[in-house]
Amino acid sequence: MFTGIIEGLGIVTAVHPGGGQSLKLSISADFDLAGSRIGDSFAVNGACLTAVTLQGRCLTVDVSPETVSRTTLGLARKGDRVNLERALRLSDRLDGHLVSGHIDGQGRLEHRETLENAIVLTFSAPPELLRYMIEKGSVAIDGISLTINKVDGDGFQVSIIPHTARITTMGMKRIGGPVNLETDLIGKYVERFLSSGRGEPERPGGEITWELLAKSGFLK
Repeated sequence: MFTGIIEGLGIVTAVHPGGGQSLKLSISADFDLAGSRIGDSFAVNGACLTAVTLQGRCLTVDVSPETVSRTTLGLARKGDRVNLERALRLSDRLDGHLVSGHIDGQGRLEHRETLENAIVLTFSAPPELLRYMIEKGSVAIDGISLTINKVDGDGFQVSIIPHTARITTMGMKRIGGPVNLETDLIGKYVERFLSSGRGEPERPGGEITWELLAKSGFLK
């Protein structure tokens, strides 16, 4: 589990094809990895991956075919910069929001503008991801915990401050560039709970109706 508060950047030093769709990435972090061990989880551009080697500030992670197909990591090239976050400890402050590191899909940066001290970014995203986004809700973009300004039928908008632009890859993201998206974890579980009728077989379409809300105890 992660928070979406990026610890630092890493640079991809090597991409090792796995013989099929899988691959292995070697990454050099720009911060101290002291205390980390082989087998620890790292969020790499938001995707939860396991460290299989660790030496100083360098780590290697395996990327499965599922992760390659679901995320932007299949496009990784030597020299690319990536966002890095180590797993949350129970004693840590939860400064962002609960992020699982399980990427739902990809979006694309469509527009960027500066508004006083904020950089306003507009992303396109598929409808199956937009359904879990709400105004002032949370979303993880390339592993960065951000608040949604607004959502429309084609995409959503967030704002970042200069600090976030400086310490993450978001400041160097080009228009048209793909990003990894993880939508709100709680929203997905609530929808699953409601659409399945508290353990009953899930109905086709999974419609949430007033009758279902009342039956589930959400209306009195």
